[in-house]
Amino acid sequence: MTNPLSDSFQQRYVDYFYDQAGSLPGELTIDADASPTRIVLIDYNETSAHRVVINHPEESAAYLTTDTVSWIDVQGLGDEDVLRRLGQTFSLHPLVLEDVVNVPQRQKVEDFEDQLLIIARMVLPNPNGEGFVSEQVSLILHQKALLTIQEEPFHDCFEPVRKRIRLQKGLIRKMGPDYLAYVLYDSIIDGFFPVLEDYGERLETLEDEILENPTREILNQVHTLKRELMTLRRLSWSQRDALSALLRDDSQLISQEVMVYLRDCYDHSIQILDMVETYREFAASLMDVYLSSVSNKMNEVMKVLTVISTIFIPLTFISGLYGMNFNPKVSPLNMPELSWYWGYPAVLGTMLLISVSLSFLFWRRGWFSKVSS
Repeated sequence: MTNPLSDSFQQRYVDYFYDQAGSLPGELTIDADASPTRIVLIDYNETSAHRVVINHPEESAAYLTTDTVSWIDVQGLGDEDVLRRLGQTFSLHPLVLEDVVNVPQRQKVEDFEDQLLIIARMVLPNPNGEGFVSEQVSLILHQKALLTIQEEPFHDCFEPVRKRIRLQKGLIRKMGPDYLAYVLYDSIIDGFFPVLEDYGERLETLEDEILENPTREILNQVHTLKRELMTLRRLSWSQRDALSALLRDDSQLISQEVMVYLRDCYDHSIQILDMVETYREFAASLMDVYLSSVSNKMNEVMKVLTVISTIFIPLTFISGLYGMNFNPKVSPLNMPELSWYWGYPAVLGTMLLISVSLSFLFWRRGWFSKVSS
């Protein structure tokens, strides 16, 4: 899986999303770090179900003509020979094989009459920390089988579907491959919700931290969240468009009964997009909250300095006045109070009285309570 915000993902995005000039149509580009290809087949009907690991792609051809439903799950894109043989076994168009192997691709739906191609992005919580990881999943629907191709073999959101098939829960064992495609697509879309719930909690935590103690580190976290939410918005938006095209263009491989379920799936994609937009606005508002908190902190500091300065201004005036060093012996007008017996205590008392009076005045006006709060 790839983190959509990492440097490696961005490099792959540049390398693979756009074909190099002059490249042949249908040319496959295998990443050197791609996981080895593994093929797992689950074949089932209403009365039985079994799982088998396929070593040779040609072995899966026999399941395309049976009365059972076959789910061929291809995990990993590291073996070009296996992928090409798989394309020949399922009669995949070279451009279709290029789309599912050269990742990432734009989410889309293409109908080839005997095949239906769905390219989606699976989003899961990052197992190594905050954020999320993203992986392309391609679904190719046949009359009797469903072929799924994933980037990585380690982790996906399909385990509940496998469990439902194994334990015969719900309608999945009674329906055809089109219903299986819906269930998998719905699992991909529902995988956005745990990620968005995590972002909601992180945004609320950041809001509390900003109000309590706004720092540069928190500001960097807000910027990171905004970039991640922008990536989620792009993924959810194109996912919704692809699902809309699937509903709009009737395919002979999808029954009307399954179309009803797909409309509910479309509603979930709209809900996800609304949540992403809400969180993006929330993250943008945190910038305003941060600036307001910093400004309030600065105002509190200025209030403290103002109170201290106001108290010491008259004291500085008095001390400066009596520091002019005029000689009272030369003229009776030159500070005669310097010769008073109680002159020094009188000046100190006057300064203390001014300090106490100003402090009392500021307290009555509520300045101290505002500063302390």
